[in-house]
Amino acid sequence: MSVYDTLKSLNIELPPVAVPAAAYVPFVQTGNLVFLSGHIAKKDGKVWVGQLGRNISTAEGQQAARAVAIDLMGTLHAAVGDLNKVKRIVKAMSLVNSTGDFTEQHLVTNGCSELLGQVFGAQAGAHARSAFGVAQIPMGACVEIELIAEIG
Repeated sequence: MSVYDTLKSLNIELPPVAVPAAAYVPFVQTGNLVFLSGHIAKKDGKVWVGQLGRNISTAEGQQAARAVAIDLMGTLHAAVGDLNKVKRIVKAMSLVNSTGDFTEQHLVTNGCSELLGQVFGAQAGAHARSAFGVAQIPMGACVEIELIAEIG
């Protein structure tokens, strides 16, 4: 089954690449690696604002991370032209806007990692990962994730 068939079965429509909000580009390819800039969580087209441990639950944070994964795949599609060219998701780095005593950043980030595994398959979707709790993310977003993918 192609990546696009999987996305269709999950009722996921890939968004267009977002216009950068500062002095950077959405992606850079070097050799067979594509580096995607950090994407912030959005809900209903607007920045998904909040802080885990204060006004956003872990379950809601997982949904925000899943939404980021969809945006990342839209950018990856724009970068390579065909998601079926993705040989492997290499690494995801997740920043979770959280209080000092919130310790479930890894569970929040699962919202992204699990969707990538589902879409790209157990082998190609398995990736290295970091999940950090941070004091703030641009525009007050609750989650920001960047991605590295290998293209075949």
